[in-house]
Amino acid sequence: MASFRNVFPVLTLVFLLFSFSEAGEFLVGGHENSWTIPLPSSSEPLNDWAEDHRFRIGDFLIWKYDSKTESVLQVIEEDYETCNRLNPIDAYSDGNTKVELDRSGPFFFISGAEGHCDKGLKLIVVVMSNRHGGARGLFPVPVPSPAPLPPTPQSGATSLGFGLMGIKMGLMALLAAVLIRENHCLRE
Repeated sequence: MASFRNVFPVLTLVFLLFSFSEAGEFLVGGHENSWTIPLPSSSEPLNDWAEDHRFRIGDFLIWKYDSKTESVLQVIEEDYETCNRLNPIDAYSDGNTKVELDRSGPFFFISGAEGHCDKGLKLIVVVMSNRHGGARGLFPVPVPSPAPLPPTPQSGATSLGFGLMGIKMGLMALLAAVLIRENHCLRE
């Protein structure tokens, strides 16, 4: 007869796998060329987008923009508020910028192009601490299609793929089978 002592190691393994937080990649604004003027009618469309997402330590923000006319500056809060481009923490102008969110708390980004920040081309991203981040494993972030498609309302986030998710699903099936067998044995 099976006992809880036999099931406990399986439960522990499944818990650890689901607690593992996979790094996500988020395309700023949800589609290419979101980092551009003119902005949609919303007064802060990029901040509206950011508020709809949960960012964790180790995630990445990706900007895709025209490097001839645009750039991304990471700044302190005061420079964000005043659109001060003179003392950035980091400056990016490659047109395909990838920034790791390496700590919890707010990150502030503004456009490096003259007048664009004043027109609303700026972004605040708040990164959750590991303690408050929760597990990402149960609900993997959507993977965008590699084929060029028109923009969709999806987040533009990617994950490590289906390999790890397949392992997790297999372990869940194993756990379910063990629990069903345990329940059946207890009834006998």
